[in-house]
Amino acid sequence: MKEQKLQIFLSIISNYFNQFGGEELVADTPYLLENKQPKVHDYTGVIGISGGQKGVVYFSATRQLLSSILDSMGEADKSEENYIDLAGEVANTISGNARKEFGSEFHISVPFVFKGAPQSIVLPNDERSFIIPITWHSQVGEIVVCLQD
Repeated sequence: MKEQKLQIFLSIISNYFNQFGGEELVADTPYLLENKQPKVHDYTGVIGISGGQKGVVYFSATRQLLSSILDSMGEADKSEENYIDLAGEVANTISGNARKEFGSEFHISVPFVFKGAPQSIVLPNDERSFIIPITWHSQVGEIVVCLQD
């Protein structure tokens, strides 16, 4: 995957968090994961990509990071349902904005969201994934981008 594609995802996630004002999002240096079982946090939203490119994009976050986002939204309801919905919403926002950048051939699925570690997240064996670690309000998450060039 070209660095310019990763830069698009970095910009998208920075813009998402910047809408809440206050503390800046810190995105650490992206790194490569040979597609073994990726690490996930408490909640994960996965988007399948098809069309001109194939692969997956997912957002995984700790409960504390999602709680900080809910606080910034003025949302007091910290139910499981809200955490799950928010993980899916962030994944969908990232992928939807990427679609604007990559064009109409970049088809995105509805988010598949889960809590905890699944038995497996299937990543294409012949592709490598880029992990973008993020920190916001001292809480961590990550975006995983696995796209065929």
